[in-house]
Amino acid sequence: MNITQILFWFLSVVALFSALMLITSKNPVYSVLWLIVTFFAISGHYILLNAQFLAIVNIIVYAGAIMVLFLFVIMLMNLNKETEPQKNKWLKLAGAVSGGCLLLVLVAALKDTEAKDKLAEVNTGDIGLIKNLGKELFTKYVVPFEISSVLFLSAMVGAVVIGKKE
Repeated sequence: MNITQILFWFLSVVALFSALMLITSKNPVYSVLWLIVTFFAISGHYILLNAQFLAIVNIIVYAGAIMVLFLFVIMLMNLNKETEPQKNKWLKLAGAVSGGCLLLVLVAALKDTEAKDKLAEVNTGDIGLIKNLGKELFTKYVVPFEISSVLFLSAMVGAVVIGKKE
């Protein structure tokens, strides 16, 4: 086994363990912290696939900004056992059955894909490099990129107008 395989399996175990801890934690603050660990493990996988830009964006945007916002919202809401609504056991059973049905649909949809026969290029090629991403983004996809920037600008203006006190 080479170092790439060891890193892949280590990051996979970390991602799966932290995802399980995320959904089984009783404290919502701990759940957010486990989600940050999951994001870092996924960023490690991106680096192994030679997609450094995606790894950095994942760390900065998701693990950095969005998770900090989640953490602040959870802390400001001051969630505790007394304020949490009690869930019926039938509601929990319905959630488990619907989650199982979703899993079955996903497995059935993905079982005949062609991707299962292909191997990922690890540490080779230049597919995920920033140079290629920028070239594609600003030549082939420049119009959708600019339209999305105008959409984000209008969303920010809308948020300012809604949040402004009269």
